[in-house]
Amino acid sequence: MPPRTTIRKEEWERRLREVQVTKDDLNRLIMDYLVIEGYKSAAEEFSDEANVPPPVDFESIESRMVIREALQRGDIEEAISRMNDLNPEILDTNPALYFHLQQQKLIEHIRHGRITEALKFAQDELAPRGEESPEFLAELERTMALLAFDSSSSAPPTISELLSPAQRMKTAGEVNAAILESLSQGKEVKLVQLLKLLCWSEGMLAERADFPKIDLQEGLVATGRKEATATDDSIMRD
Repeated sequence: MPPRTTIRKEEWERRLREVQVTKDDLNRLIMDYLVIEGYKSAAEEFSDEANVPPPVDFESIESRMVIREALQRGDIEEAISRMNDLNPEILDTNPALYFHLQQQKLIEHIRHGRITEALKFAQDELAPRGEESPEFLAELERTMALLAFDSSSSAPPTISELLSPAQRMKTAGEVNAAILESLSQGKEVKLVQLLKLLCWSEGMLAERADFPKIDLQEGLVATGRKEATATDDSIMRD
């Protein structure tokens, strides 16, 4: 097994400075974030000021945000209607997404105490789909279990979480990703992808060397071990 390398902070910073990141690269990352997160006005202003063409039509950003807002307030019918206006193929070609929207509609019936409507909706709309998929059936059973408890506080966390705002956010996120995919746009912010790659790369390198880690709040920090002159700088050599 090769000896473990210690990379000093000064050497690490020098190597980082050698990495060329252009202003255009940074501008595209910012635009990607604004578009995917739905900041239409900010994206328009940034496009004009930085001369960065948007990857999608700005109007599609507003449409996504209207749909997301409808889902976050529990108006599933409004969201489905606007999705079909935007692109009816999204739901036609994504049965899992359509089921999750219908599941969310069932959750909203239960949330507001519309028990009769909930039972009929589950039987007419969701039960047939549950017969086609074990996964759908399990989700339907979990949702219907809400009816067995007087309040969400008395239900197990795996059941009560369906009534939390996070459940609406989860459904809205799934819808947002599907719309972006239909527009041939990435489903996840590239900055998030880069951070995931950074964490993975640090983990791989940590198996072979001690080096300054990146702290997203504090910036570059020293190695966990006492800094010392590297006895083997093979990793840093070109």
